[in-house]
Amino acid sequence: MKLTLTQRLSLVFSALLLACCGASAWLQIRSSDLHEKEVVQSLSRSLADHIAHHTTLMDANGLRPDAVRQLFGQLMMVNPSVEVYLLDNQGRIKGDDAPAGHVKRGQVDLTPVRQFIAGDALPILGDDPRSLDGKKVFSAAPLQLNGEQPSGYIYVVLLGEAHDALAARVAASSVLRTTLWSMALVALLGLLAGLMAFGLITRPLRRLTEAMRRFDADGEPDTQPCVPRSAPPGQRDEIAVLEATFAQMAKRIGEQWRALSRQDQQRRELIANISHDLRTPLTSLHGYLETLSLKADTLSETERKRYLAIALAQSLKVGRLAQALFELARLEHGNVQPALEQFSLVDLVQDVFQKFELPAEARHIRLRAGIPPRLPTVCADLGMIERVLTNLLDNAIRHTPADGEINVDLAHKDGKVSVAVSDTGPGIPAEQREGLFERPFSSGGTHRGGGLGLLIVQRMLQLHHSQIRLLEGAGPGTTFCFDLPTTGKSIASSTPL
Repeated sequence: MKLTLTQRLSLVFSALLLACCGASAWLQIRSSDLHEKEVVQSLSRSLADHIAHHTTLMDANGLRPDAVRQLFGQLMMVNPSVEVYLLDNQGRIKGDDAPAGHVKRGQVDLTPVRQFIAGDALPILGDDPRSLDGKKVFSAAPLQLNGEQPSGYIYVVLLGEAHDALAARVAASSVLRTTLWSMALVALLGLLAGLMAFGLITRPLRRLTEAMRRFDADGEPDTQPCVPRSAPPGQRDEIAVLEATFAQMAKRIGEQWRALSRQDQQRRELIANISHDLRTPLTSLHGYLETLSLKADTLSETERKRYLAIALAQSLKVGRLAQALFELARLEHGNVQPALEQFSLVDLVQDVFQKFELPAEARHIRLRAGIPPRLPTVCADLGMIERVLTNLLDNAIRHTPADGEINVDLAHKDGKVSVAVSDTGPGIPAEQREGLFERPFSSGGTHRGGGLGLLIVQRMLQLHHSQIRLLEGAGPGTTFCFDLPTTGKSIASSTPL
């Protein structure tokens, strides 16, 4: 039979409670019995001594059996619970007033008798002559004749057969039954109260078990486990702490699962977009090469050169796209680590401007650099930062209309050099700004969006513990910004471009 943890604990608790109640009842009865015996033996301690000094029990010839039997009979009539015996020096019974056949043993062990006479702690139990193995409280005293050595002992059983018969009748009476039923009722109420308390204590554990059973890392918020998100300060309840820990774990697993889902979706979008970007130039390249192959004899030299130029341009486009994919893959898998060095960001900006001077003039776009008089050097990977600026400027030139302007502004603040690249293009629509640096948009679309270039920029800056940011501008255009740590060494800048 399979039982839950709560049920097993409840059964164990019930068994332990019943065992404790039984042990408590037994100990209470046992202690009450010993207390009664101690009180009776203490009150009757001098009874045997008083009998031993009775002058009619002895004469010059020794004990008088008739007088002994008569005295014993009188004492037992006065107090039916006592039984008086006369013992010799070896403990053999020499006189009694018991009915015929009631005495089961002819000798009594004298060791407890000597302990009693010596004044040892009570209660002391001695042999019961009317039982083969019974022990009862007693009173004893030595019998002496003319101050000589003891010639025997007076042995008085204080709780005899009459007491046992009366106790048995009382045990079967309604008073005892009422007492036992009362004890049973108290035990039952204690058991019910304990089970209720145990249920209240284990309720958080059952709630946590149900929450773990219902846990769904990819579920909606209302299907998540309803457990506290954090334990109260100073909380010492282990189950409450476990609940809070599980809630944090569930939240973290859910976030990680959703992040993995987003990454998987981004991967699918990346593959779809890259496939689209590759298909267009490859289709064009295949078409022009096929035309050259089929119409090589009919095409003029001018047409042949134009077709070859278009095919080469499409081939270069595919090559650049493949190179960007390879570089992004290396950055994604951590195969690239920045080689930090100190360099002047001013000189790097001027070098990048020279690279884009001719493309900008061809599109009638002005390049301007805003550089403060003294700017500290930065500590970064020179090649990566050059690639970052190159991608941002290339992206800006492609999306800035004729007679537009591209600005690169440098500023020093809080131990960092801030780089802002802005243009006067159409800007990025609001619906495309979310996740701009996490997924590429198709380059064939009508709106400007992020591409592999921005993804590469983001990954390179992350290796420098920096982030690319899209600033919200009041006017048209787009502004990207990032920060680099400085080395503290300042250099004089040249005249801004």
